[in-house]
Amino acid sequence: MENQNQDKNHKRRVRYKGSHPRTFSEKYKEHQPEKYGDTVEKVISKGSTPAGMHISIMVKEILDFLQIKPGQTGLDATLGYGGHTLAMLACLEGKGHMYGLDVDPIEMEKTRKRLEDKGYGPDIMTVKHINFADIDKVYEESGPIDFVLADLGVSSMQIDNPMRGFSYKVEGPLDLRLNPEAGISAAERLSTITLSELEGMLVENSDEPYAYEIAKEVTSYIKKGEKIETTTQLAERIEKALQFLIKGNKKEEVEQEIKKSCQRTFQALRIDVNSEFEVLHEFLEKLPGVMAPGGRIAILTFHSGEDVLVKKSFKNLQKEGIYSEVAKDVIRPCAEECFRNGRAKSTKLRWAVKA
Repeated sequence: MENQNQDKNHKRRVRYKGSHPRTFSEKYKEHQPEKYGDTVEKVISKGSTPAGMHISIMVKEILDFLQIKPGQTGLDATLGYGGHTLAMLACLEGKGHMYGLDVDPIEMEKTRKRLEDKGYGPDIMTVKHINFADIDKVYEESGPIDFVLADLGVSSMQIDNPMRGFSYKVEGPLDLRLNPEAGISAAERLSTITLSELEGMLVENSDEPYAYEIAKEVTSYIKKGEKIETTTQLAERIEKALQFLIKGNKKEEVEQEIKKSCQRTFQALRIDVNSEFEVLHEFLEKLPGVMAPGGRIAILTFHSGEDVLVKKSFKNLQKEGIYSEVAKDVIRPCAEECFRNGRAKSTKLRWAVKA
């Protein structure tokens, strides 16, 4: 009888065509790094990110700057997969406390469990489902914080999962929300947007050179009573908007331009539906108020809009005497890291020290 129950509970792995799994859901080995470490390492060595994972960027550079000491209180403002958090926890050597924040309830719970399984339970690690703009609420519990990290990039787990709608490359619902339980999706946002509003969004959030053409095509299509509800439907409209590029250009060049515009359009929409610039501005304003004297702050940015906000905030607050030191120049990942992790190429690290 016991064997029969075991048979009923046993789940067979996902079947796929060909010799290698291609879709996100089929890559069962990559989803279980603790069980298939060799497979995961092989994927990473080829410069790819395993499905369901996120490779933390510039870990050494961040730890070198933060100078974490046992007994301190730290905050990972953007928990994600928990790679940076894990490295910072190791520096505490079991003394002090770490806080981790994330707006994504789906990935947050997976990371909480992953950290607990490695021995980092509530005695040393507190995970909170809040936006990092609300760091003042953490301060009420934590008191002055000695070190803070904010990684402003979208996690690979979110990008690669078709059901989250972050990538134009695979079919999925056009969502783009970091917290799918709050706000409106990108599809809903597009359903009522005006041409000038969309054009402005594309220019402001991603410096899209063909903002007008894309905005005109998308809004005209929706005005006809059509819907854009999936990632590929939006990608098709972008491709249609840029057909004028075919005249006088090579096919490969046109395809590359379309690809870049798709990336920029999805980025612009993601920033909009998650109010990313507004959230970052609020976070930067509140940050000095939660830091202990001499507290260290490291922030990773991934596009010019974020970097400008961080740079201006750090410099202005240094002039006011709130920060004693700030990074004069950005720190970039080394060539080897960029090879092992292609998503590291656009990363910029800035830091500040509380007076």
